[in-house]
Amino acid sequence: MASETGQVVTRFAPSPTGFLHIGGARTALFNWLFARHHGGKALLRIEDTDQKRSTQDAIDAILDGLSWLGLDFDEDPVFQSERAARHAKVAHALLETGNAYKCFATPEELEAMRAEQRAAKQPMRYDGRWRDRDPAEAPEGVPYTIRLKTPQDGETTIEDAVQGSVRVANAEIDDYIILRADGTPTYMLAVVVDDHDMGVTHVIRGDDHLNNAFRQLPIYRAMDWPEPVYAHVPLIHGSDGAKFSKRHGAPGAETYRDEMGILPEALFNYLLRLGWGHGDREEITREEAIELFTLEGVGKSPSRFDSKKLLNLNGHYLREADDARLAQLVAAKIGAGADESLLERAMPVLKERAKDLNELAEGAAFLFAERPLAMTDKAAALLDEDGRARLSEVSAALHAENDWTSEALEATTKSLAEQLELGLGKLAQPMRAALTGTTQSPGIFDVLVLLGREESLARIDAQAAGTNNET
Repeated sequence: MASETGQVVTRFAPSPTGFLHIGGARTALFNWLFARHHGGKALLRIEDTDQKRSTQDAIDAILDGLSWLGLDFDEDPVFQSERAARHAKVAHALLETGNAYKCFATPEELEAMRAEQRAAKQPMRYDGRWRDRDPAEAPEGVPYTIRLKTPQDGETTIEDAVQGSVRVANAEIDDYIILRADGTPTYMLAVVVDDHDMGVTHVIRGDDHLNNAFRQLPIYRAMDWPEPVYAHVPLIHGSDGAKFSKRHGAPGAETYRDEMGILPEALFNYLLRLGWGHGDREEITREEAIELFTLEGVGKSPSRFDSKKLLNLNGHYLREADDARLAQLVAAKIGAGADESLLERAMPVLKERAKDLNELAEGAAFLFAERPLAMTDKAAALLDEDGRARLSEVSAALHAENDWTSEALEATTKSLAEQLELGLGKLAQPMRAALTGTTQSPGIFDVLVLLGREESLARIDAQAAGTNNET
């Protein structure tokens, strides 16, 4: 199906009751890619009809998360709560054509009906008691709902673009409420009206909505509206096979960004490959994704979220990222005192082993540490009497070095190690402890260059003397 203009139109329709869940982010991504692949439009609808649970903070978090992932939309967001009058108008149009009817059943009557069904172990469905009754039989002034008159015989088949052919007996779909007694529309009605009015041609969403499609199609048919193509994507599961949730780790996009230090391009790539594939390709650029993405590539089975794979992929993107950009991101994590120009110079060696921005920030901390340096236990253990003696030898050699480059410093230190008949590590290990306060860092000669001659020698001399003096 295409819109009246022949254009593919997709939509992402989150409920603003919390953050941008990782499953929602993938749904948004698939909708965006499908539209971009076909040169169509990707639209955004905020389904904020639950006014008690919908918040502006949640709306802002969703918009922020989508923007961070680089998912732009072709029109301003549609807010479902602002369209209630239109939804009600359609409900009354269905009433006038006989495709819907007024139901005067009281809450007490409906609860009694459900109690009987429970006792008889029957499916709990509305029994159609007002389907064919004359509304004139209702007591005067009694409130009513409007229910859709769904087909009772036969079956409905959906040719789902992901799930394939799916059939449901019409008898399983009851006459559900489309307009409440207070005149407000229900979700089922609002979604169909909005999708139609927005010109949506392809409804790409989680397969937990598959049953909803069989309830929503009768509205399209009763209104004689074009039906969309449905594509119900399997949900994301955790490593244990259960539906992905908080207990599996960070469920919100902003958590991956702010707390875990993941780059947006890494999460984009990981979510793309979570349930969609193109051969054995793992790393796919945004441009390639737009070119390659089709619904045929979406699998029918749930995907398992693997945090280790995401981190490994993030490490790849860190190494590919622009150093100035990384320096800015890391400086924000370090806070006051972080020198972006120094971080940019350090980035080529810092990012070689890091898997996230937090590791980058931790790895860069030695650059801005003030004397006396805080020492890890392992680093302190290297600065025993032998370690300090070796630092004294290193200090003398480095004080005599005028060419403060990594090549010259390495040559000088290797020469000293040979004179002392020691392996290079026997000098490098106490040097690393003295210079960084840790036992892990970039290459020790890179560290010397980044810290500079004055600061490097001051740190080494402080530890060699056993004083760790302040500046």
